[in-house]
Amino acid sequence: MPDEQLALDNINFDIYDGEIVGIIGHTGSGKSTLLQHLNGLLRPHSGTICIGDTDITAPGVLMKDIRRRVGLVFQYPEYQLFEETVAKDVAFGPKNLGLSDEEVEDRVKEAIGLVGLDYEKIKDRSPFELSGGQKRRVAIAGVLAMKPQVLVLDEPTAGLDPGAHKEILAMIQEVHKAQNNIIIFVSHNMGDIADLSDKVMVMNDGKLMMVGTPEEVFGQKERLAEIGLSVPPVTELMHALKDAGVPVKENILNLKDAEAEIYQYLQRKILHD
Repeated sequence: MPDEQLALDNINFDIYDGEIVGIIGHTGSGKSTLLQHLNGLLRPHSGTICIGDTDITAPGVLMKDIRRRVGLVFQYPEYQLFEETVAKDVAFGPKNLGLSDEEVEDRVKEAIGLVGLDYEKIKDRSPFELSGGQKRRVAIAGVLAMKPQVLVLDEPTAGLDPGAHKEILAMIQEVHKAQNNIIIFVSHNMGDIADLSDKVMVMNDGKLMMVGTPEEVFGQKERLAEIGLSVPPVTELMHALKDAGVPVKENILNLKDAEAEIYQYLQRKILHD
């Protein structure tokens, strides 16, 4: 149809076992659309999507099997909580896999523990009585209880206060350490992307503009600015210092390295003065 527009155009990438991949792009760039293709919620008009050795776009592939392997956590997943207790909510997915009651309970305990909550203290509570950060953890636990090989998170810290934001990031790292799964997440927070990611993918107008390590991607400040994206705040600071004539490395992505670089500069300055 003449008014149709390609949501995703000629996107090619590989993600390897154990990687954490961050996806950035301004609103409408195709990030969420891409995520929904990864577990078959949306199907491409052309091209292929392979999860392991399975082409999920092939005829006859059961989407139920794919969704066991690829767990998708939507933005604000706590809005999808619905059971009367936390344990029942987390158990919903595993029960639908036809597992025994014992296996379901084991998975629920493990998933609740993985997201940093105390199973005994929280299992019988209503999810609606919890804080925003706790609700989000319970919603993520419901996906983890399915034991996906790939965990996909759409803006996992959106709308949380700074404390809960930090806790969710730490939880993602703990889950990854415990399961060594592939984690793919979208965020507008460039600091989070830099801190968590092994690989960064940059989307713009439905196209994949850049793929690389955080250092490679955020080292291209001008190119990112052309498509309306920024670098992490600490990197902005280092660029500002360099522009003001302070001889420091500008492509630094975290506070620890920035502190070390500024400290070394001050030491040199004291010695020379």
